Amino acid sequence: MGSGKNNKKQGQRRKKRDKQKGLRSSSGVPSFLGLMNAIAVAETEAECYLLGWAATTDDADLAESLRFVAMREGEHGKAFAKRMLELGYEVRWPDTGRLDAKCTMAMSSMSDREKFKAFGVGRKPGGPDIFDSMFEDKSIDPITGGLLGRYIAEERDSGRRLHRARKSLSR
Repeated sequence: MGSGKNNKKQGQRRKKRDKQKGLRSSSGVPSFLGLMNAIAVAETEAECYLLGWAATTDDADLAESLRFVAMREGEHGKAFAKRMLELGYEVRWPDTGRLDAKCTMAMSSMSDREKFKAFGVGRKPGGPDIFDSMFEDKSIDPITGGLLGRYIAEERDSGRRLHRARKSLSR
């Protein structure tokens, strides 16, 4: 293990190098850090409540779709948390009961249709979406950009899967 003094110097050199490469703002923090944190939190939460929903639905096809999407969401949460660690930061987890409320709702006796509406998933895809602006930040490095690109493509595919599952619910 190195001394604290050496670690501090290495950190300062890394910040200077990253700033020169356009990876950090004038404050020294990557401009896209907030986006990465939001994705890590939301995706980790989604895995939990989608798995809860999958465990309570009577529709086997819907359960399969929910488990598939939940697995993806969990992977996204971990991938963004890992990338933040690689950049020298940790996820800031919210101090709210938001996840508990979502999990309670997911495992409730609400109908699948009500859950689709409550969670805002399974809507008809198309038109502008929240992902359209994610690459406006020109300071995003290639590794983070690749991660974002895969995330966006998979999220759009997950949206299509959930839309098909919602449409196939028995009337």
